[in-house]
Amino acid sequence: MILSNSDFKLDVTSEIGNLRALLIHSPDNGLGKVVPSKAQDWLFEDIVHLETMRKNEYDYYVKLLMYFLDPDKIKGKLDSIDADENKRSFFKPDDENFHASTKVIEIQTLLEDVLQEADIRKKLVASVCAIESCNYRLQLKLIDTPPVELAKIIISGSLNENEMIFAPIPNLIFSRDIGIAINDFMLLNKPAKKARARETLLVRYIFFNHPLFAAYRNNILEIPETVQHFLRPGEDNEEKTTLEGGDVMMVSPEHLIIGCSERTSVSGANEAIKLLFANNVVKKVSIVKIPHKRDYMHIDTVFTQVKRNMWVLLRSLAITEDHVNDEEPAAWFAEKKNKDKPEIVQFKKGEKPKTFECIEDLLSDISENDLKSKSKTEFIYSGNNTFPFDAREQWTDSCNLLAIKEGVVLGYDRNDKTVEAFKQKGFSVIKVSDLLQKFEKDELDPQSMKDTLILMPSSELSRARGGFHCMSMPLLRDKVL
Repeated sequence: MILSNSDFKLDVTSEIGNLRALLIHSPDNGLGKVVPSKAQDWLFEDIVHLETMRKNEYDYYVKLLMYFLDPDKIKGKLDSIDADENKRSFFKPDDENFHASTKVIEIQTLLEDVLQEADIRKKLVASVCAIESCNYRLQLKLIDTPPVELAKIIISGSLNENEMIFAPIPNLIFSRDIGIAINDFMLLNKPAKKARARETLLVRYIFFNHPLFAAYRNNILEIPETVQHFLRPGEDNEEKTTLEGGDVMMVSPEHLIIGCSERTSVSGANEAIKLLFANNVVKKVSIVKIPHKRDYMHIDTVFTQVKRNMWVLLRSLAITEDHVNDEEPAAWFAEKKNKDKPEIVQFKKGEKPKTFECIEDLLSDISENDLKSKSKTEFIYSGNNTFPFDAREQWTDSCNLLAIKEGVVLGYDRNDKTVEAFKQKGFSVIKVSDLLQKFEKDELDPQSMKDTLILMPSSELSRARGGFHCMSMPLLRDKVL
């Protein structure tokens, strides 16, 4: 089945406009094959229980997205889907009952579509086999495999139930990291770790070959390596050209934030800026350099936007040092030597760079100047800014929220102190299971919701070290007026 939509548009101008289309990947069998000895190599902190992750956690995410973005495909079906185990295939892209939404778009479905073309199938299989060091006979066997089955094999690494032929790519559930829509352009990223090389390859083939993106083919940007990179010494993060989507935020039509982190290098940010300015994609790019620590990984583990004038963030990384008590010299000098203090510089085409003292200053400037907020910028702090809960809950993605519309955000149910902070700012808080029943019974309209934190089950998903901001690649949002 070729997924196509003559009305499809690519256009993202903010982090908070009404979400209309996005790209996701539901947990596949490869996640159930991750072993403890390889978990960190494959960028997971722990092994997960696949069926719990799917049925008790991620399925809620897909259902919720469908009610907001494509309600005709789920309204009236919820009870039958939940009651009949066989109908859970509604969420599996290789099943005949799959929802096949053109608004909640599954990466595996797009891969199946491009593999229908014999020439593309041969080239993609050859490329996958080259990076995975497969033998030639296996390559020929894969070329002759039907597209639906082949897509599953390429993603999961499993030839069948019992035989694996290469490693899984469990991080594909974090679809944001492999590409970012910036206005009507698509920036394809360069992941830092070898474990994500196959993801990058698949996404290139999808965006350049799938009919859904045909009208935007000339708007696809690829991050190049630095000139003669193969002659440059060292493998340090600063030397390599890397950029991942968790470090890129489209905050207004003319303004992009790029983080330099454990996963995105200064070189990657530099190449991205050159590309974006050369193609007149944006006029302003702010670089936020955070410590290269696994604690943070990307800037969207430190802050994400909730409303035009409101952000959720980790306060210890976001403020200036004016809170230090001058009567305590040991504390004063410790703060002055703080290597964790972020560095922020903003570039405008044709103008001198501008610096910001702290992340809060940058975010306030975005809200008040770029988005013309008439209200003072407010912040919701991870763990309600209480030690040790601020650090504990940031680790389990209290700051990594997806705005499905302005003021309506998805977050994990385990971050209790952060939930308290949302309530103190006047937010309603509701569990996703209760919310879906209200939608189904017409007790609540998704489009009329305001200032709500939707709590998503997270015992297994949180082990993967990413929240719903990571698990979404927005393709279309309404403009923020």
